[in-house]
Amino acid sequence: MMSAFQRIGLLGKVNDRGTQLTLETVTTTLNERGYDIALESRTAEQLPQKLLESGKIKTINLAELGEWADIAVVVGGDGNMLGAARALCEHDIGVIGVNRGNLGFLTDLDPDEVMTHLLNVLEGEYHVEKRFLLSAEVISNGSPAGAGRAINEIVLHSDKVAHMIEFELYIDDHFVFSQRSDGLICATPTGSTAYSLSGGGPILHPNLNAMTLVPMFPHTLSSRPIVVDGESHIRLRAAYDNDLLQISCDGHVRMAVHPGDDIVLKKHDHTLKMIHPVDHNYYHVLRNKLGWGSRLF
Repeated sequence: MMSAFQRIGLLGKVNDRGTQLTLETVTTTLNERGYDIALESRTAEQLPQKLLESGKIKTINLAELGEWADIAVVVGGDGNMLGAARALCEHDIGVIGVNRGNLGFLTDLDPDEVMTHLLNVLEGEYHVEKRFLLSAEVISNGSPAGAGRAINEIVLHSDKVAHMIEFELYIDDHFVFSQRSDGLICATPTGSTAYSLSGGGPILHPNLNAMTLVPMFPHTLSSRPIVVDGESHIRLRAAYDNDLLQISCDGHVRMAVHPGDDIVLKKHDHTLKMIHPVDHNYYHVLRNKLGWGSRLF
């Protein structure tokens, strides 16, 4: 049977023994079965040189991997998947995760049974789910001053701990509110189970074309999370009496926001093509990861 994916890219958490063992298992098995394999450069440094020389195994950087591979297998936690997603979404490549982290909302495969499920996927037993990303652009004095993208959330916050800020929110150029709070979380459906959930935001099914806006510790009891259309253009304007603020994308990419700057948030041009085993069920993931009760009857 012809595999649905011939070129397999592998990448994973650095300096983690569990990740290394899983990568060795996956690399050895796929190599023996004749797949073309490419390891991301930093990932390859964790594996024995003897293994890397045992077959047609490339070592390339992440950008090249996105252009070369049909599917990327990410071994690690959700953080590793987020980093890979931000880079690989620019390419028409499927991405599947092996959970070597904690919760693992984005990493489907159990490392103890990784090859059983991965080989089924490679042979065509899978389904595809498109996840959208958010893009952020900081506008200072009418000119672009920084840009980033996120698959989970984009957050406006102070660069100081527990420091209240002031800003205005516009949706599709309509004024919504002005607010004094610790900041605002703008989350995708994917990110609705991440930082947004901790801030009291709702859980959104990944197939929804929507985003959530979650105030962070607002200085009023009337401020509540709201859900808006995924095609909305969000604009945040930092008040002139703020100190220096920041925009964070998935908690990693950070951009400075000065008093009076605008931050424009909208759906990113590219989507992430997530690959799931055929038995993947989102509600089972929620039940398992969030510790929800089992059926009573």
